[in-house]
Amino acid sequence: MNDSDLIHLALHRTAASTPDKPALRCDGTELTYGALADQASALAATLIELGIERGDRVGIWFDKSLRTPISIYGILQAGASYVPLDPGCPAARANAILSSAGCRALITQPGPNRNIPNAVEGLGLVTVIGAEAIVPGPSWAQALDASPAPTTPKGMGPDDRAYILFTSGSTGTPKGIEHTHASGLGYARMAADLYGLNATDRLSNASPAHFDMSTFDYFASALVGATTTVIPDPYLKMPASLADLIEDEALTVWYSVPLVLVQLLRFGDLGTRTFPLVRQVNFGGEPFVPKHLDALRPHFPNAQFSNAYGPTELNQCTYYHVPPEWSAEDGPLPIGAPCPGSEALILDDGEEVTQGAVGELVMTAPTMMRGYWNDDARNAEAFHIENGRPFYRTGDLVRTRADGALEYLGRADRQIKTRGFRVELDCVEDILARHADVVEVATFAVRVEEGLDLIGAAVVLAQETDTTAEALTIYAQSQLEHYAMPCRIDVMADFPRTHTDKIDRMQLARAFAPPPLAEISLR
Repeated sequence: MNDSDLIHLALHRTAASTPDKPALRCDGTELTYGALADQASALAATLIELGIERGDRVGIWFDKSLRTPISIYGILQAGASYVPLDPGCPAARANAILSSAGCRALITQPGPNRNIPNAVEGLGLVTVIGAEAIVPGPSWAQALDASPAPTTPKGMGPDDRAYILFTSGSTGTPKGIEHTHASGLGYARMAADLYGLNATDRLSNASPAHFDMSTFDYFASALVGATTTVIPDPYLKMPASLADLIEDEALTVWYSVPLVLVQLLRFGDLGTRTFPLVRQVNFGGEPFVPKHLDALRPHFPNAQFSNAYGPTELNQCTYYHVPPEWSAEDGPLPIGAPCPGSEALILDDGEEVTQGAVGELVMTAPTMMRGYWNDDARNAEAFHIENGRPFYRTGDLVRTRADGALEYLGRADRQIKTRGFRVELDCVEDILARHADVVEVATFAVRVEEGLDLIGAAVVLAQETDTTAEALTIYAQSQLEHYAMPCRIDVMADFPRTHTDKIDRMQLARAFAPPPLAEISLR
């Protein structure tokens, strides 16, 4: 068996050949490949001893730290799949995800945003690791004080599930996207080749574990023996400190949503400062406004900028290397060409469109998910079958440009991208509508500036109520993750209507005043 079979075996191969090479750094703390492999093996042994078996699901609920990758690799080595939670998500949301995934264990730590007893109540977990004195289970130190587990559980193979990433669903119920060792490692290998990763590289980890971008940072780096710097959230909220970190950590490869780079440009006090060691800047999750990209490029004089496209269901499936001669005058960046091993179709009513015509992008790739967790109905709708092969329906509208590059034109449905996350507006409406005093609710995309959308919301309340917009905001914060929160909730006497008496969301959006860009959190 080799590193093409299971994700964590790549770590052990690299640890065997270069045990003293730094694998991870975070806030001045460093972990070598040998130490990372040893700690992951000990955690795997603890999980197995506590009853975790091949195919089980294990939740991870951490602030960003070195514990996250240790947990990921330990869970995979135990034969289980990891289910990462947003560190700041409400207890109710965590409970819903842990319950939906049927998690048998949770690895966590006490924190200001985590009400752990409420989150695990009634879930039937066999253990909770790391929450000493809160719920029964070993401490983090005790979990790492075990003899190493075998690197490969009996019978485990590339088709075993590796992780489930939960995103918002149109019914208000989280939906889980299942990736296997084959799809996760397939993405890591493709990306490592596409961007020329090597052992001398120092990667950024700006994305949390529940965001699919993080798999590039952790898995692709282990394949080649590179070093990854885990960037704690406070740095992402302070662009000037982030600029110092990029320089101090001698980063060579960057990957994030465009908003992080835009905030770095606008509020990072860059002046004439440059980052000559950075050779590759990847961005994805949402379109990059051309004028901001144009202004940013001189600060990374030796970097190849690349647009990475792909929904969580596909990891990454297209790429576009921005040519040196490109400028903002050339207009929006395309999403480029299919990644190696991927194939794209552009369909309208199930038929391929002609050159230059608009249609829905459907794709097949070795990086594609196995399917949605426990959701046969959604799986039946998610795929287009072409010559016996499944193609994922992205729901994104595209066309092929004259130069052959794919151009992204927007969503075919009510999903939007905000801060790099895909959010279904119907999900947010459903949550708000559950409040007892809400009679009607409407959500809509709010354009802060070109390429940056937030969520706006308006409600009509029952006549005899003391509920305020502030109270609704507190309620929403208890039910929604940070990126799905409306930037403001307006209380209205009634909604504007279309000629068919439907709520006129376009008019609501036009009348909605977004907050200033400087007040928008990077999280």
